[in-house]
Amino acid sequence: MRNHRKIMIAGNWKEHFTVSAASNYLHRLEENVQNRQSIEIVLFPNVLTLQPLSQLDRRKFRLGAQDGYYEDAGAYTGEVSMAMLSELVHYCLVGHSERRHIFNESDDVVAKKSQAAVRNGIMPIICVGETLQERLAGETNQVLHNQVTAGLMNLTSREIGACVIAYEPVWAIGSGEFAKPDQVAQALDYIRKQVEHLFGERAAKNVRILYGGSVNDHNIGSYLDIPGCDGALIGGASLNYHKFSSMVETAYRVHQSRLEKENG
Repeated sequence: MRNHRKIMIAGNWKEHFTVSAASNYLHRLEENVQNRQSIEIVLFPNVLTLQPLSQLDRRKFRLGAQDGYYEDAGAYTGEVSMAMLSELVHYCLVGHSERRHIFNESDDVVAKKSQAAVRNGIMPIICVGETLQERLAGETNQVLHNQVTAGLMNLTSREIGACVIAYEPVWAIGSGEFAKPDQVAQALDYIRKQVEHLFGERAAKNVRILYGGSVNDHNIGSYLDIPGCDGALIGGASLNYHKFSSMVETAYRVHQSRLEKENG
C-alpha cells in the first residue's frame, strides 16, 4: 500500500527571537526556502510573534503554537487557550519534553491539551520520548506506551488522523547526542503498533510520526530514510535559515525518491 502521508518539516524556535527579530528571520526564510508543495513546513515561534507572523506566505509555510492551555476561557492568569490560538495556527505542540520535565506537565495534562486542540480545530503534535535513565533501565517501550495512550485519550479513530506524534528521546534533545537510526526505527515502529492496537489499522496508517532530537542539516537524511518516519521536529538548527532551507530540500529529495520507488 502506498504511503500518502505528507512529509512534515517543523521548526520549533522555543524561547528565541523578539517580534522584530522573528519578522526579519521569517523574511529570510521566505527568500531561501523553495516552494515545495509536497513538503509541509510548519513554524513554531513564541506566542508573542504568532500574530505578526500570521501574514506569512501560506503557499510555503504553516504556523504552529509551542503550547496552549486546555481550558477554553476562564480565570487562568497568564494562559493562552487553544480556543484563542485557533484563529492563528494549524498546529500546536503538546507534551514537549521541556514542558514535561521543566514545567512538570503530567500525562493527564497532556491528554487534556490534546483534546482541547482537537476540539478547537487545531492539530496537536504530541511529543513522546524516554529519558536516558529510562532507556538504560529498558523502560523505553513502557514510557512510549504510557505517553501515547495518554496523549490520544478520548479521541476517536477519525480524530487520530488529524494528529501527529513526534518521537523525541529526551537524552538526544539539544544535547549533541544522536539517536542511532535503528533505535529511532524501533521506537517509531512501536508507536505505530500502539496506535493500531488502540484505534485500528487505518488510524495507524494515517497518523504521521516525526523524529526530533538534535536533528540538523547533516543527519536529517538518515532519519527521513527510516521506514515510517514522516518528518522531523527541529529545534536549534531551525534558527539558522541556511540549515533549515537545506533540510527542506533534503526532505523534498527523500519525497521524490519515495515516489520513484512507488512508481518503479
